[in-house]
Amino acid sequence: MLLEIENLTLRVPGAARPLLDSVSLTVGPGEVVGLVGESGSGKSTTAKAALGLLPAGSVTSGSVHVNGTEVLALTGEALRTHRARTVAMVHQDPRAALNPVRRIGDFLVERGASRERAVELLDTVGLSDPEHRVRQRPHELSGGMLQRVVIAGALAAEPGLLLADEATSALDVTTQAEILALLRRLRATRDLGLLFITHDLHLAAAYCDRVYVMYAGRVVEQRAAKALFDAPAHPYTRGLLACSPTLGDTAHTLRPIPGRPPSLSDTFPGCPFVARCGESEDACGTWTPEQSDLDDGGTVACAVVAAKVPGTHVTEVSE
Repeated sequence: MLLEIENLTLRVPGAARPLLDSVSLTVGPGEVVGLVGESGSGKSTTAKAALGLLPAGSVTSGSVHVNGTEVLALTGEALRTHRARTVAMVHQDPRAALNPVRRIGDFLVERGASRERAVELLDTVGLSDPEHRVRQRPHELSGGMLQRVVIAGALAAEPGLLLADEATSALDVTTQAEILALLRRLRATRDLGLLFITHDLHLAAAYCDRVYVMYAGRVVEQRAAKALFDAPAHPYTRGLLACSPTLGDTAHTLRPIPGRPPSLSDTFPGCPFVARCGESEDACGTWTPEQSDLDDGGTVACAVVAAKVPGTHVTEVSE
């Protein structure tokens, strides 16, 4: 596996509950894995753990392996090398990643490095007239062009794993489709593994091989994309799909999930979704569900679902 996160728990000072709670996740070579959930669910924090970018003062347990290396054990020069060569991240706002007074070529190559390399990278990501683009500054390029520049920078060291954190959400649909096609081509030609964070559930369904659903710092469901969207198992996943608009379904009324996502000051002895769940039972408030295996190879963390699946169980929370 390119990325293997196992039982990662992350606590930060002043928080009543973990920022991440026993998160397990894998990404293989050439695989696109989606990570979805409401804002604050822990998606970006999970991705940044692969870079060793953790909040100041945080305490972790579990493991984060990238290409066989334990990231949580890296420090100093070893950590800097890991971030520069093994894994790269593309963020939502490309303008925030670029110095507005520096030229595009300066972002792509270090001082003294070959300018031809910068041109080659821009050509790889399909940016027109790359010889001219390297001399331009960020304000001269559109948002879609800048996103290609940032992706080119991420690919400069030829990493095996790319973390895309809402990398297409600020783009119009045409440009979004072009960027996704670019990432798909890079996946095929470089056997690139991609962790794709998005709020767009329908995009995740169409683009990803597998999808993890996160809520309150926990993975609540993990399935192959088609299985998850055809027959979601967790009440939270069904709630997310119910409040997502679909083209052509004019009779469908959006049904928002009641309540609000829990903050870091909220604590709960059982399932974190219980206060917003319309299917909860008495045990949900006092028992924490483990990941239960489903027939299609996926998993779900729900006591109600687990009770219906032979051979599964839930674990009582200690007071």
